[in-house]
Order: sequence, then structure tokens, then C-alpha cells
Amino acid sequence: MRKSTLGLAAGLLVGSGIAAALLAPATAADPADAAERCAALAGSSLPGEVAITAATHVPAGIPETPPGAPAAGPLPAHCLVEGTINAREGAGGQSYGIGFQLALPDQWNNRFLLMGGGGLNGSIRPPHGPVAAGASPALARGFAVASHDSGHKGAGFDASFEADQRAALDFAETSVRTVTEAAKQLTVDYYQDGIGYSYMTGCSTGGREGMLASQRYPELFDGIVVGAPAMMTGYSNLAIEHAQVMVNRAAPLAADGLPDVAKTFSMADRELIRGGILRQCDGLDGRADGMIENVAACRFRPATLQCRAGQQDDCLSAAQVEGIEAAFAGPRDGSGHPLYFPFPWDTGVTFAGSKGALPGFLPTGQPGVFGPAARDIEIDLDARDWEIRGEAMQRLTDTNVWTNLNSYFGKGSKILFYHGVSDPWFSAKATWDYFERATEANGADWANGARFYMNPGMGHCRGGDAFDQFDLLTPLMDWVEKGEAPETRPIVATRTDGRPGERPLCPHPQYPHYTGGDPLAAGSYSCRAPAG
Repeated sequence: MRKSTLGLAAGLLVGSGIAAALLAPATAADPADAAERCAALAGSSLPGEVAITAATHVPAGIPETPPGAPAAGPLPAHCLVEGTINAREGAGGQSYGIGFQLALPDQWNNRFLLMGGGGLNGSIRPPHGPVAAGASPALARGFAVASHDSGHKGAGFDASFEADQRAALDFAETSVRTVTEAAKQLTVDYYQDGIGYSYMTGCSTGGREGMLASQRYPELFDGIVVGAPAMMTGYSNLAIEHAQVMVNRAAPLAADGLPDVAKTFSMADRELIRGGILRQCDGLDGRADGMIENVAACRFRPATLQCRAGQQDDCLSAAQVEGIEAAFAGPRDGSGHPLYFPFPWDTGVTFAGSKGALPGFLPTGQPGVFGPAARDIEIDLDARDWEIRGEAMQRLTDTNVWTNLNSYFGKGSKILFYHGVSDPWFSAKATWDYFERATEANGADWANGARFYMNPGMGHCRGGDAFDQFDLLTPLMDWVEKGEAPETRPIVATRTDGRPGERPLCPHPQYPHYTGGDPLAAGSYSCRAPAG
């Protein structure tokens, strides 16, 4: 196994605050020794204002999972390190610093993984490495895994940290490099051995962070998995606002004269739209099963559902058809230039369950993550475009523009993208557009180092009527470490909700075409390019 060029030689770390306690390699066979070595880290420090605030040896077992998250499997015994980088008092007298955690398993496989964040970050997720790892997170495989809060504390979409320059810069990009370098040094120091391979996985904001790592810090990682990246957030939010306005115009008016958003689309309307999408697109993958696998070939026309003269039932009004057509087409400025990408038609767009309040697609009237449902019927797209152009954070965080990855690919690194087709926050077509532009910019390097997977029915990062549990980490490792491209063996996806069945993931625009046999078995499908 080759050693990462960023791995620090143990002999160079003797002067750090923790080296004296770690003069011998970790002995996985002796739990008492591992616990003692772990405890020795507490209260120590490293260069670069890295302070270790706690170090606890965690026995093997099944961890608690956040509400709504899939049940986790058993994790190995490990040293859980907690720390802060550059703790300080910042703008407004607030306390800042990058909080991080690092899980160091007793049985280490000489690999390192950084977890991406989510939303506006502000909290530290357990360093298990579950994203796109199937049923076996990175820690369970023996990875050293790091996670962090990107430099501030906060809940939800609290952006008050942007008042502090350093906290804003840490969130925008620099925390990825800062935490990675510190966590790698801790890992090498703890095991007294070099890191063989370094990886990163993340979805949403974590996907954006993975993209920026490949673009701005190409030496950090050997492989990255990018899920539903939060690119162009100003414009994706604008697309959500625009979609809401377009469909609000089809809503009946409430007593206060504003749209009664909850009555825009009844459950019968939703079933009608879903049925229309399936009739036009479901069988394009060789089997009508409620899943639209042939994403590239789906050309749904809402006008086919519009009421004819004298018809009132089992159809949509002209206003409803016009509203959803405009919403899914995406916003355009006054000259007709697209400001964001269209959203693909998929079965999840009619979902009205507990996550139906997510912005975009068909509104439910329920409060969403940004507060009460919007009831506007007008939007000045040109004015909003100029506002977004002037947002400094938008410029710092956006990963949509930079496509030159020759340094990243030049050292043999690989990158895998995935995106749920029913994602209402960020259009899967936006990620595909980046993929196509990067293909042109990088030529053969891109074909030899990148793949993109669209996941039908899946919402933002997971969930929905989808095969939303899959392992991209293993094929990424095989590609990086063995030179075996992901097509070498099938990538099989299952359902996190426990329903039976499996389906292969195919690199877009290929799709799983049913070839016969048990429809619940992945082997009954083959990856096929869409016709035409």
C-alpha cells in the first residue's frame, strides 16, 4: 500500500504535544493499551492552534442514530477524539473555532476519510462515515474518520456566523483543508504509521465541500464521493421561490385574498400527475414498475392532463398545468436567459408526506424548513438575479464554475457523483450540467476518473420511493487502489425503508433496463444507453 504524500513521518512529529504519549504503535489486540493511549490525548495540543478537549475510548457496539435516520450497524472499538482549531473570540464577542471529532479505530486499515457537512453546518456529526457507504460506514471498515462544524455553532439555517470574517471563510472553504490536515496529523501520530489512502464523502453541503476539495485542494484526497451538491445556492433558492410563485397563481384565494396554498393540488391531483408521468415515462426502462429509470428519455407533458371542454373530474385546470410547467422549467431573466436548471419529472414530485413541506415542486401549505409556506404571486427575477450576483458568500461557496481538475486527476485521484432525481432542493440536471462541462474541460482524464449516478425516486440525499441505500465507497476504493473502474462489478442499491428488492446503479445517462427474470433482483437488469 502506497503512503499518501500528505502523511507525516512519525519522526517529524516527536515535537508535538501528543508525540510523547505515542512512542509505540497502537496494539489492536490489547484493548487496555488502546484505552490508555486514547486517554493520553486528552488535554494535549498540536501546532496550528489545535487543542484536544476530550479523548474517550468507545467500546464496540451499535451507536444511537438521530431521529429519522436509518438504523446503524455495529461499530468497532475506537478512540473518539474531540477538539477545537483556532478557538477565539470573534465579531460581536462571539466564540468561534472549528470544532471537530476524529474516530480512530483500534483496528486501523491505514485509510482516512473526511465527512462533509450539511445545511449551514454549525454542528459536528458523529464521525462514522455513512454517506454512500451502503450498510457498512467507513468507521466500521477500519477507516479513521473525521467530521467538523466548519467553524461555528448554530442550528438549522442560522447564518449569523457570516458576520465574522474568519468563520465565513471557514464555512465557505478553508475548514475542509484545515480539519483534514490536523486530523491526518493526529491519525499518523496516534498510529505511528503513514496514511495509505485519503477519501472524502458528503451530500448537499458535504457534496459542495467535496467538489471544492477537488477544485481548490487537489492534493488532499485520493477519492471523493459527491452527493447532490449544494451548488449555486442563491439560484437554486431562487428556483424554489419561482416555482412557488408559479403554482401559487393556480391556487384558490383564501378569505384574506391571498392564495390558499394547501388547496392548490389535492391528493387526487397529485395522483393524477403521478399517473401521467408514469404513463409517459415508466415503461421506457423495459418494465412498468412505478420507477422511472430511463431519466434521460422522460419527456412528460403536463398538458395531456388538462381538462377538455366540459370536463371537471380527473383532470387539471389550465392554471394548474401552466403553473407546474413554469415551475419545473426553472426561472429565466427578462431576456429569456436561464437563471437555474429545469427540474426532472419523477415520481417523487407529487409526494406529500412528512417531507412534502420541502420547498419546490407541489406545495402542501405546510410550514417548511424556512418557515410558513410562501403565498406570493409575483417575483422580480431580474432584481433577484442582481442581488445574488452581489452576494459575497455565493461567490465563495459556489463550485459550479471551476472545471479544470488536471492536478487532481494527475495524481490518480477519482471522483463519483450521485443525485436523487426527485430532489426538490437542487436539480439533478444542475449536477449533470457540471458533469458535462467538466467532461469537455478534462477530456480523457474525466472519462478515466469520474462517474455520475442519477437515482430515480430519491429525494435530497436519501429517502423517497427509491433504492436509496448504495455503496459507492467500495467501487471508489477499487478504482483508486486497484485501477478497477466502477463498471467492473455491479453497484447494487436497496431500500432503506426495508422493502425487498434491489436495483443496479448505472452511470448516467445509462439506466437499468429490465432484461427478464426476477424483477426484485439486480441481475435482471443491465445498464443500457437511452435510444436516440
